[in-house]
Amino acid sequence: MGGRAQRTWGPRIRRPWRLPRRILQPFEGPGSSGGRGCGRGRGRGRGAGRGKAEDKEWIPITKLGRLVKDMKIKSLEEIYLFFLPIKESEIIDFFLGASLKDEVLKITPSGVKCSKEVATAIRGDIILAKLSIVPVQRGYWGNKIGKPRTVLCKVTGRCGSMLVYFIPAPRGTGIVSAPVPKKLLMMAGIDDCYTSARGCTATLGNFAKATFDAISKTYSYLIPDLWKETVFTKSPYQEFTEHPKKKKKKKRKRKRKRKRKRKRKRKRKKKKKKKKKKKKKKKKKKKKKKKKKDQA
Repeated sequence: MGGRAQRTWGPRIRRPWRLPRRILQPFEGPGSSGGRGCGRGRGRGRGAGRGKAEDKEWIPITKLGRLVKDMKIKSLEEIYLFFLPIKESEIIDFFLGASLKDEVLKITPSGVKCSKEVATAIRGDIILAKLSIVPVQRGYWGNKIGKPRTVLCKVTGRCGSMLVYFIPAPRGTGIVSAPVPKKLLMMAGIDDCYTSARGCTATLGNFAKATFDAISKTYSYLIPDLWKETVFTKSPYQEFTEHPKKKKKKKRKRKRKRKRKRKRKRKRKKKKKKKKKKKKKKKKKKKKKKKKKDQA
């Protein structure tokens, strides 16, 4: 065999490549289990929902949860007023069910919650986010007309090398900031605000945490509007101290009902016995009468 050998690889020659069966099959959508390239990453499909579990009846564990479920506490403001720790995510769902929003800013290798499956890890992360919800205090730039639309005063937030400043802005300016704090401010209900940032803004995690820190500090300032004398009321724990004890009384009522049922049963049995005795006496009398007639 003379001449050149046939070239099997080069710039103009395509190498024959056999695609795996899984890629050739139609894509099953996010959350399809098994195989690489399905869902969002390798292994088990990562798009298996955002961790939304099936709707089950909420059985509260903490005292605050019981008070919320029994409608003794009617708003989140009552909880934040007395700095009561929220240890159940269902309390947030009870008050802010449909109005809650979540948005993915960036996917990073560092994790908050770990689990064998991705869906359960996401669910745990969402629960932690619900427990760390913070109240936001809004204010005015100039005259107090309409609803508050901007930040209460100049606020700073810090995380790592990041420093974020929020400055009140007049009505109609909008949120003048980078896209990361803009999303967080919109979720907080702030419509007009000037912002400035210092540090490494490329690290999105620190940038987002610094903005969250600044937003959470809005309630730490005591403005002249809040200088009025307030009538201090009892905390829900003091007001409803005997609330869980009422459930024990229900158990006592059940015991009483059982005792009453037993008494009724005993009375019925006694009545039946008396009836049987009366019937026996009547039969004996009839027999005696028959004997007397036969003898006569």
